[in-house]
Amino acid sequence: MKRFLLILINGAVLALLFIGIPEATRADVVGYQISKGPTARLLILYGLGAAAAANVLAALLLIKDRKVRVLAWEWAGIFVALGLLQYAIYRGYYNFGWLKHCLLWLQAHL
Repeated sequence: MKRFLLILINGAVLALLFIGIPEATRADVVGYQISKGPTARLLILYGLGAAAAANVLAALLLIKDRKVRVLAWEWAGIFVALGLLQYAIYRGYYNFGWLKHCLLWLQAHL
């Protein structure tokens, strides 16, 4: 039951971060977006950091069962990995230009 509750809470946090925050921070007027994109990105990054910290604190202080503690550490790792990926995309370190280049090369040679 504790494992299910941990998965449910972390899944809800992921949904809130990647669906709720972009939807709440987006403002459209007559089809034009008037809100700032960096605000949503920053909120998502802070949310991922807070979720990772909450899982680490829960694993260290609150959870006594070994299997559930390992699951909390895994969720913390997932949130950290997603945070690093979001940061890399935001800073422009990770993009899909390489994929476009490869597909154009394939198209030219096939």
